[in-house]
Amino acid sequence: MPKQTLHLLDGEFSVHSFVPETPVPQVVLQSDIFFIGKTADELSIVCSSDLKLESDEQEDGWKSLEVIGPLGFSLTGILSDISGVLSAADISIFVISTFDTDYILVKSKNVEAAIIHLEKAGYKIRAEI
Repeated sequence: MPKQTLHLLDGEFSVHSFVPETPVPQVVLQSDIFFIGKTADELSIVCSSDLKLESDEQEDGWKSLEVIGPLGFSLTGILSDISGVLSAADISIFVISTFDTDYILVKSKNVEAAIIHLEKAGYKIRAEI
């Protein structure tokens, strides 16, 4: 199976943690791209670092590589292979999956190295114009 193309999204992302009862800030819902996860223990929001949220904790400085999709649910091993390449290079990741595709977030300081290792492994990387 040929390797997927990954799209390096423009801008940086932040990962925010809130108590689960916190309402989602309206500014998040109005942004172009965001991810929300809620459990009994927490509310997590991933959004542009340009948005300044009053979260309990936040981790800044993430870049996002989008796996160009849509990816069928019958496809296997995509994240395993990508994460394996990056793990072998000692690059930590934060992954978000949607219905159509996956997003692999790496720290901004590691994005160039991540791209180099992924390209060596046969992945094509394209950046936003």
